[in-house]
Amino acid sequence: MTNATSNAPSLADAREILQLNVAYTRARVLHTALELDLFEFLAEGPRTEAEIREQGRLHSHLVSDWLDALVGLGLLTFDGVRYANTPRAEHFLVSGRPHYIGGAVLQHGRVHYELWNRFADALHDGKATSGKNITAGAVVEEHPDLDRARRFLDHMDTFNQFVAAELSQVLDWSRWATFVDVGGARGNVAAQLVLDHPNLKGSVFDVPGIEPLFDEHMAARGTAGRVGFVGGDFFGDPLPAADVILFGHVLHDHPEESRKRLLAQAFSALPPGGTLLVYDAMLDDTSEAGAYLQSLVCSVILDGGSEYRVWDISAWAEVAGFKVERVIPLDTMTHDRLLVARKPA
Repeated sequence: MTNATSNAPSLADAREILQLNVAYTRARVLHTALELDLFEFLAEGPRTEAEIREQGRLHSHLVSDWLDALVGLGLLTFDGVRYANTPRAEHFLVSGRPHYIGGAVLQHGRVHYELWNRFADALHDGKATSGKNITAGAVVEEHPDLDRARRFLDHMDTFNQFVAAELSQVLDWSRWATFVDVGGARGNVAAQLVLDHPNLKGSVFDVPGIEPLFDEHMAARGTAGRVGFVGGDFFGDPLPAADVILFGHVLHDHPEESRKRLLAQAFSALPPGGTLLVYDAMLDDTSEAGAYLQSLVCSVILDGGSEYRVWDISAWAEVAGFKVERVIPLDTMTHDRLLVARKPA
């Protein structure tokens, strides 16, 4: 006799749904810790609650529960007297550290959280809830606010540092001498590539207003002589020539026709035998929820933005004249895939 209740939803299912429902509470606890520079303060040494209150000018009775929540989330420790950063918080959430990811946390807390709060509106009308272009290029071109642009680039570099490490390893860069990173912002990926591969000389093509941020970042990374900057509009100006043209987290910001146009421009700029590289969180039949959430992030931020299917980008590249060689899954925070295509010799 079959047990009619054997497949019935359980209490564990209800608990999982409710945990999903309040996931934003964990996010906001983390966002606030970055906004109040808590991890920076604790990087100087363990502190009592009273010292944390004084440093942050915090007077609410909520402070104790907030700190204990961070302990429960594995970001702080507490010895009964003082709070301290856990190793992972010290490694990833203190600015200036090589693997700092706090820029993304701050961007999500200050910008994305509010955009997602209006997600139902986007489902109704199909429009980005930001109501404006909030990319770094737009910030420096429309309003010369370099501090705001730096915050945005801290967010982007949080993710592309992992991409750069993968990109550097999965391809044989000894085959090429030059590359251009289209929309490469302040050059974080380009810097990593030339540091890892002494044979390479790179350039970044982006809006002119980014150049001061590019210059300071190249100086900080020690790559000022090996990566150049070319200012321009990649929808209005020819792309620079190089052995490799790279579009990283660029095509997903634009509608389909614009993506096709950029691929055609890349084909024109590359020499015979040149290589096109494109990475984004491309979708296919094996994609998990995180990739679709990433696609929704693009759509919420920019009109026409979204991730796209592997077979779509492959078809667009073929129509532009490229021969697609392979698509490589990358072990990154954003579920990226790398398309490698070649311009026939």
